[in-house]
Amino acid sequence: MVVDASVVVGAVLGARGFDIFGDEQLVAPPLLWSEARSVLHAKVWRGDVPTSEVQRLQQRLAAVPVGSENPSELGAQAWAIADELGWARTYDAEYVALARILGCRLVTADTRLRRGADRLGLVVGPTEL
Repeated sequence: MVVDASVVVGAVLGARGFDIFGDEQLVAPPLLWSEARSVLHAKVWRGDVPTSEVQRLQQRLAAVPVGSENPSELGAQAWAIADELGWARTYDAEYVALARILGCRLVTADTRLRRGADRLGLVVGPTEL
């Protein structure tokens, strides 16, 4: 199962962490960690999360039970999916492409990504697991 940064950030910040996934094998494209780190940093910068939590957040992010997958066709597939869905950027398309390549679902809490890729039949929300 592919997870995106919205799901990982929610798990890092939440008390339940990755419990909702049970024994599912979780994977993501390499950009996940940079994207999740950026979102967490922005939350601290805006004051949504206290600076006293920075070390704990960094440790939790480093320990997420998510494997990095970077198949050789990921970039080309992400480009094609961005074209197919009318997206200017390929960031979100990388998650969708990885799910398509692996033949599995993508779990996201990002409503924009979900709405945009829904017709592909690969994307679900965390509450649908």
